[in-house]
Amino acid sequence: MRPIILFCIALALIAPATDSKSATVKKVPAVVPPAIQSKEVSLVRVNVTGQPYDYFRPWQKKPAFSKRALGAVLPNQRVLVTADLVANQNYVELERAESGDKSAANVVVVDYEANLALLEPTDKAFLKGVQPLDLALDTVVGDRLEAWQLESTGALVVTEGIVTTVGMTRYPADVADFLTYRLSIPMQYRDNSYTVPLVKKDKLAALLLRFDPRTQVLDAIPAPIIAHFLKDAAGPSYRGFPSLGINFFPTRDPELRQYAGDTTKGGVYVSDVEPGQPAAKAGLQAGDMIEAVGDNQIDENGNYVDPLYGKIGFGNLLTAKAFSGDSANLRIRRSGKALTLAVKLEHRSEKDYVIPPYDIDDPPPYYVLGGLIFQELSRQYLKEWGGNWQKDAPQDFVYLDRFQTELFPATNQRVVILSQVLPANTTIGYEDVSYLVVKKVNGKEVHSLGDLAEAVKSPVNGFHVIETVDDPKQLALDAAEVATDAPELQKNYGLPALQRLQ
Repeated sequence: MRPIILFCIALALIAPATDSKSATVKKVPAVVPPAIQSKEVSLVRVNVTGQPYDYFRPWQKKPAFSKRALGAVLPNQRVLVTADLVANQNYVELERAESGDKSAANVVVVDYEANLALLEPTDKAFLKGVQPLDLALDTVVGDRLEAWQLESTGALVVTEGIVTTVGMTRYPADVADFLTYRLSIPMQYRDNSYTVPLVKKDKLAALLLRFDPRTQVLDAIPAPIIAHFLKDAAGPSYRGFPSLGINFFPTRDPELRQYAGDTTKGGVYVSDVEPGQPAAKAGLQAGDMIEAVGDNQIDENGNYVDPLYGKIGFGNLLTAKAFSGDSANLRIRRSGKALTLAVKLEHRSEKDYVIPPYDIDDPPPYYVLGGLIFQELSRQYLKEWGGNWQKDAPQDFVYLDRFQTELFPATNQRVVILSQVLPANTTIGYEDVSYLVVKKVNGKEVHSLGDLAEAVKSPVNGFHVIETVDDPKQLALDAAEVATDAPELQKNYGLPALQRLQ
């Protein structure tokens, strides 16, 4: 299942929807019968304020934001929302829909890969009397789900849609494929629509992931992913969703099968195995054919037959159905020979990537040397170019991000870039230099900003010499002038500090 083109993640820009044969909209007044009232009290409003970091000016933050959403009340006095809602938050507040009572809340667990977060009110009695929602784990294609929203008056608005597809898609963090429901549904704008619960027979079936108002197609985080998240969150420490650490190709092409030395049907071709990840530790190699995970046969498209959903990507066996620390048996074929590998599944932290796929809530590191601004390349930095960053960001950087596994076999490093130049006495002649990958500083290899900071301590013949991958290949700054001008540079540009390291 392919991800839809997004107009927005939240619904803040959605125009009023038109009627649809596959969905209906109904308003419920503020004074409702008990059956509807139980629905209403299963929700709370969630108000969030915060400030994201500015990756173009990493020493400062962007303007403050405020978001308003709905949270699904769960057992044990917890509230479920999307991780997008609480990213870079400074303050989270819960608000009872029926009374307007408010309480501050803490983010107990957040998973940006699964786009889920669990909140807890600081007032332990705040959710007393609220009917919690259980999970509906049996949703299939053809089921009708209700999207619950609230008017500003507290009236419940129920929008009904139909599940058209169950498959695997990428979530916003873009690190793995997760189980996803796709619905046809005419969502409408409400001021609390950043997180929208989708309900089946008074049970939580999913949370809004993204919505296309033009086609009225909605992708949702399904209850099995939510259940996995909640079970992990209930443990002594949250471990996250596991991954194998591989890339693979379908094997519909008979020539590819012949090249792999496999004349049987089914299975996928492993094109790449990431060093240090579970598959590599278990001995899986590029060129192997994965034919089964446990007792689940994998077809030539990478699907297995799920008892609930039918054919679906085998990644579902490693995310929704397995936990970090579990073992999985991979039945493979290597050069025509059948083998079984036992893989201990682990979560891959965003910090284990050479170019981190997301870096939220933490301030970005930087180093300013005589007006030259050095940073570590991350996808969060690339996303400063907007929703079309893969085309608009510097293409050398996009390429490094896309092929980092092949380009950087050693994962315990970062890509240091010269992102921009501040006009100063020390940078005269370098004003137009930007977006360069740094190789060496003062003759020393640079694989992190820490390496750069250490190299700066040893100028070469009185100069700081910066070597870059592309032109101008080398820049030189007078070390004494850099040191003398540092206080004025910091004052002129209002820099709180000339460096922030990890």
